[in-house]
Amino acid sequence: MLRVGAAARRSWRGFKTFSCAAVEVKNEPVLDFREGSAERTELLKALDSLKGRTEEIPCVVGDEHVWTNDVRYQLSPFNHSHRVAKFCYADKELINKAIVASVAARREWDLRPVQDRAQIFFKAADAISGPKRAEVLAKTMVGQGKTVMQAEIDAAAELIDFFRFNAKHAMELEKQQPISAGGSTNTTIYRGLEGFVAAVAPFNFTAIGGNLAGTPAMMGNVVLWKPSDTAMSASYAVYKVLRECGLPPNIIQFLPADGPVFGDTVTSSQHLTGINFTGSVPTFKRLWKQVAHNLDTYRTFPRLAGECGGKNFHFVHKSADIQSVVMGTIRSAFEYGGQKCSACSRMYVPDSLWPQIKRELLEVHRNIRVGDPVEDFSTFFSAVIDDKSFARIKKWLDHVRSSPNLKVVAGGNCDDHKGYFVEPTIVEATDPQDAIMNEEIFGPVLTVYVYPENDYKEVLRLIDNTSPYALTGAVFAQDKNVLDEAAKVLRNAAGNYYVNDKSTGSIVAQQPFGGARASGTNDKPGGPHYVLRWTSPQVVKQTHVPLTEWRYPYMG
Repeated sequence: MLRVGAAARRSWRGFKTFSCAAVEVKNEPVLDFREGSAERTELLKALDSLKGRTEEIPCVVGDEHVWTNDVRYQLSPFNHSHRVAKFCYADKELINKAIVASVAARREWDLRPVQDRAQIFFKAADAISGPKRAEVLAKTMVGQGKTVMQAEIDAAAELIDFFRFNAKHAMELEKQQPISAGGSTNTTIYRGLEGFVAAVAPFNFTAIGGNLAGTPAMMGNVVLWKPSDTAMSASYAVYKVLRECGLPPNIIQFLPADGPVFGDTVTSSQHLTGINFTGSVPTFKRLWKQVAHNLDTYRTFPRLAGECGGKNFHFVHKSADIQSVVMGTIRSAFEYGGQKCSACSRMYVPDSLWPQIKRELLEVHRNIRVGDPVEDFSTFFSAVIDDKSFARIKKWLDHVRSSPNLKVVAGGNCDDHKGYFVEPTIVEATDPQDAIMNEEIFGPVLTVYVYPENDYKEVLRLIDNTSPYALTGAVFAQDKNVLDEAAKVLRNAAGNYYVNDKSTGSIVAQQPFGGARASGTNDKPGGPHYVLRWTSPQVVKQTHVPLTEWRYPYMG
């Protein structure tokens, strides 16, 4: 274990120097996986090892692997006859057992130097960057239906970046200290929260699960991690990497569970001190209401951090670069089947540009391959995650066909015979207030509203007021005055705002991610302030000069 002190210095893979003065890290390079490359060869081996295999994944409390009678299966989205993983739901009794064990382990973990805790995550990042990369990517591809590139930017690059940059930020936080006056010394101690943090993870990013559970743990907290049912295999792989890299037992408990059972149990515990959440608005609201209802139960006010998706926009001005609009929109709307929180699902195009943009969108659309991302690396995206998602998107496609305000421009079909496949769909809307323009779909459906080019100012206000969400958005224009105007009107419409770039693709430490309104609490994971969210600072004043008088000078 490397301890960082005045003389400690060591070179690490992924950053230059490691010292008390600074911790320098860089974003993990994204590999290309070109045919014949070493990384592709390793990945193909890992993918081959998963064919026809069902992994058994228990609940893990401490070092105990526990199986309950409530057995479930994770299915591959593009081949739902393949049971990727067999796992079980933790019941209320097991969740409470995990809480007791975690709280008992909390004090010793919190007292460990932050440098020691950070080393576990630096080591885990190195493992995922190296020997564990192919396994984590393969399980993300097979279990969550990602293409090789979408798995690489998520389960490798982003997760590695979360671990490295948050470890860096955790260590550098200790250098943020108050001033000291003559005769006394003031110190801030960045303690963990007093209790346990519940981490509720989504299916769509392996990295998010690792961050939701990992960052609070890094800051001295104990965590109950509820992974998504449909990301179980990759999540368990990440959990095992952390344990193999030195994370002690009971610091992160791995607890697959039914959502309401998990939520009811953790929010009724007096030891709940935080919820770190990514998922739907209704689920986050339910948890928030439960916390409010049980407020008198808790020893401390719980902290709630949540990211809840978006209805993300691309606004196109008549001065926009058309090729940039087309390519950026195709990627944003359809990569990973539109199942990114940041995916573009509504687009506003001036009537003067729509014929050309439409023509070029259709030209690209004809070449998009949707299929099996394991057997065919030319696949652009694969199936949506499960039968519930498929049914929800199908209802939207039915709505499009039945509405006089909507017209299918491309796609519009779906088939769940082998996998949960939905065609990339482009819809044209004549009513900018149609439900499809303001409600999240979370699928490969893009709706376009064509506006009179001179009405762009009204359209900017329309964008700001149409949807309850405010996660990401993009403005495409070459006119600087328009860019300045749009930035003012859309100031509160997006937490991540892009100029002449697509609404997706945020990178840790470059574009910390999150939005407000219905999109969440905008705590910006990936940024330097996120780690502070999971601390309870204590300020200590130590006086070196004894007090010898109780009177003040004015008293005479």
